[in-house]
Amino acid sequence: MTTSLVTGGSGFIASHVIAHLLAAGEQVHASVRDLRRQDKLAPLLALQAQYPQQLRLFEADLLKPGSFDAAMAGCEVVHHVASPFLMPEKIRDGRTQMLEPALNGTRNVLDSVNRCPSVRRVVMTSTVGAIFGDYSDVLAMEGQVLSERYFNESSTVDYNPYHYSKVQAEKLAWAMCAAQSRWDLVCINPGLVLGPSLSMASDSGSLFLLDEILGGKLFFGVPDLSVATVDVREVAAAHLAAARTPAAHGRYIIAEREMAHFLDLARLLREQHRRPWLLPRVIIPGWLLRLLGPLFGLSRKYQDNHVGIRFKVDNRRGIEELGVRYRPLRETLADHYRSWQAARDAAA
Repeated sequence: MTTSLVTGGSGFIASHVIAHLLAAGEQVHASVRDLRRQDKLAPLLALQAQYPQQLRLFEADLLKPGSFDAAMAGCEVVHHVASPFLMPEKIRDGRTQMLEPALNGTRNVLDSVNRCPSVRRVVMTSTVGAIFGDYSDVLAMEGQVLSERYFNESSTVDYNPYHYSKVQAEKLAWAMCAAQSRWDLVCINPGLVLGPSLSMASDSGSLFLLDEILGGKLFFGVPDLSVATVDVREVAAAHLAAARTPAAHGRYIIAEREMAHFLDLARLLREQHRRPWLLPRVIIPGWLLRLLGPLFGLSRKYQDNHVGIRFKVDNRRGIEELGVRYRPLRETLADHYRSWQAARDAAA
């Protein structure tokens, strides 16, 4: 029976990874930032009750060297899911708020891996944002198809600092892996992660972004933008398969082959929403977006490099090597909405 550590255990993706591992019969160690946060721990405590003696919780801080040593002891696999995240409007200094925490957090976890002789594989959650920075980057890729062969070279510490921090953290992880021979590394690079949340207290960026649509803030219309999407349960399944498949290696894009337009998301969500009239039905005209976009954080540069651009996603490696099977987007969004609405009903 494998023992695995999942970092950032109370998070949106990590909690699903833990649930998948427990259902597969594994022993799981989960790290959280604060064991006193009962709101954050609720889904993990429920999993402990459902799977007696299989799940242990540990307190660990990404930015504290040695913090993961105790949680990692005796583990064969480390699922490194924890990552610093801030919404763009809250980032004032990309270096101190995003880059340094991402690099130091990755270094601290992998330093613990280097000290833990039982670890043989690290499965790390990255993002498609470590492959491209702007949508226009994909147009320069072979066949204009998103492929894991590329690294994001357009983001900087000042322009799209979250994606920049993710690509630099992933590059650091690959360098640290190459510097030794005991453990190997597999990276999971998901698109926009949607689906049901196990926690009412999640601060996932994926959930926040869809809040804008579900909450009616975009009722007047949406930009001509599309996103590469994936169900959180597919991401968790990919983590489990990457740990259990000896031949798994490199990076795996985990996302639907076809992008979804914002209006596609709104149309499918309208089937479930209690107040469907709040969801957008039209695309904001280009001239109006040019005029008002900067007021909502959509700079001219961002618009030039994203608006109206669609591309296909090469997700074959995940399907063929990890056995990932994608459920219909309609099902993902229905479950996402029910989870979103339940959280608001509970808070009312």
